Amino acid sequence: MFYIMYELIKKEGKARRGVFTTVHGTVQTPAFMNVGTAAAIKGGISSYDLVELKCQVELCNTYHLHLRPGDRIIRELGGLHRFMGWERPILTDSGGFQVFSLSKLRQIREEGVYFSSHIDGAKIFMGPEESMQIQSNLGSTIAMAFDECVENPSTLEYAEQSCARTTRWLYRCKEEMERLNSLPDTINRHQLLFGINQGCIYDELRIRHMQDIAGLELDGYAIGGLAVGETAAEMYRIIDSVEPYMPQDKPRYLMGVGTPANIIESVARGVDLFDCVMPSRNARHAHLNTWSGTRNLMNAKYTRDDRPVDEECGCPTCRRHSRAYLHHLFKANEMLAMRLAVMHNLYFYNTLMEKIREALDNGTFGQFRETYSEKLAIRI
Repeated sequence: MFYIMYELIKKEGKARRGVFTTVHGTVQTPAFMNVGTAAAIKGGISSYDLVELKCQVELCNTYHLHLRPGDRIIRELGGLHRFMGWERPILTDSGGFQVFSLSKLRQIREEGVYFSSHIDGAKIFMGPEESMQIQSNLGSTIAMAFDECVENPSTLEYAEQSCARTTRWLYRCKEEMERLNSLPDTINRHQLLFGINQGCIYDELRIRHMQDIAGLELDGYAIGGLAVGETAAEMYRIIDSVEPYMPQDKPRYLMGVGTPANIIESVARGVDLFDCVMPSRNARHAHLNTWSGTRNLMNAKYTRDDRPVDEECGCPTCRRHSRAYLHHLFKANEMLAMRLAVMHNLYFYNTLMEKIREALDNGTFGQFRETYSEKLAIRI
């Protein structure tokens, strides 16, 4: 019998250094989960590349995989790990954020959400049970609970109603997950369930909701509904408000965040896990992270620059290619430009987390934060 284990090794202030053991391998935390929405990282990055890029966890999306190719097809083919050739942990987002972003195509009811596919307009229903069933078919390591991610700003009245519904849905998610994990033909009978804290930017509502769901003894807890238009100061304030009420012995996940500075500041506030499309999306538009700030390789000044993107970086791109070469590839609209740039940014993010962990191990995270939190936000 496999048992989940999160071990908190040490703390520096609120910052946590831990080890998260799953049926698909061990995750050293804090960690960044690389986003492969449709079972692939945009930019031509394979699962085999991700090993070299130091990825520990890949994130895939329930909604998109349900529509295409279909979760039942993936189940028939042995589950998501086998389908995409990735042996390490996978977290599947519940589809809630995508469904609720389709504001003109969906109707929310107590039983779940009725919506139309963004691909062909087909009518679809997804509720807590359906989301758990889809994620069970995928066989991911971690399944996220189906929740309502409300618009920001929203009224306090609606946010309270939404939180109450999200809590009721969470009970249903847990019950259905337990049922699915008890079936003999389930792909991953050790699939974990993370609950999601909501409440917009209302501190007291966030706290009450966290208190409500903490009692369910789930495998991990996420803070959702942030990085959707509020200021960084508001986001940090919410994390500070919620953190004291999050279980100490469970992984903590801040959904959809963010920039290197956001990550450093959120680690300082007690967060363990992160995900964001930003490194790959920015890379595809020639914006590359370095230890001195962000470079836009479309700039003409890189035309004859034979140095690597970042002279401190050991990624495959920096080891083999120059700024001038990537500048040329982007100008020529070559597909290779995106691949090399995405490889660099993902390696940078995973190395950032590695350096954060090393600083926590050494008791020097405070100095690391002071050095890099603002520096990495610079546009060169």
